[in-house]
Amino acid sequence: MQTIAIADILKCMTSEKNYFEDIWKNCPNENKKRYARTKFKEVLKKMEVLGFIKKYGYKNEAYYERRYHNTLEDQLGFINNIIFTYESKIKKALKNVENKKIFLDISKDLTSHKFSKYTKIDYESLLEGMSEMFNLASSILWMKEEAEDSELKKELKKCFEQISEFMEDVNQKLLGERKTNERIVLQREFSNKIPKAGFLKF
Repeated sequence: MQTIAIADILKCMTSEKNYFEDIWKNCPNENKKRYARTKFKEVLKKMEVLGFIKKYGYKNEAYYERRYHNTLEDQLGFINNIIFTYESKIKKALKNVENKKIFLDISKDLTSHKFSKYTKIDYESLLEGMSEMFNLASSILWMKEEAEDSELKKELKKCFEQISEFMEDVNQKLLGERKTNERIVLQREFSNKIPKAGFLKF
């Protein structure tokens, strides 16, 4: 998976109307090369879901603007709605894989595995939900560092702690009594979804 800094994207949005081509061209990766167009569109969609930007218009006429919350209550309400959405998605998928076999076979070196057809879809949904939650947690840490309002910092810390507790509970329920090799594969896949604070994985 690739990563990109939230701050880097926002720095590229210098005008009221920021068109995709302009943002994409002005926001290269760490090697000074452009991201794949489809991947960068995916990033902007994540940024919109997380409440940093808003898209207007359609197709070639579409443009983006930075999004600002008018009050502390608005911002926290927005974040808590996202947390609830991701928690619901993860809980639903977890319920269907918690006590079931996820992998039919795992290689001896643990580098490859074969999914059970009965849990593959739910497991992929679980991974997707976890990835979204990890990105949200990363964005909350970044907002906390950038915030000047002490009350906002305190509330963002609570949001992050809520996510951490929830994800720890998910981890415990999913790993449960599974065999060592399956636990290792699962933990590796989860770790690959976790971005550094202030970054998004896609």
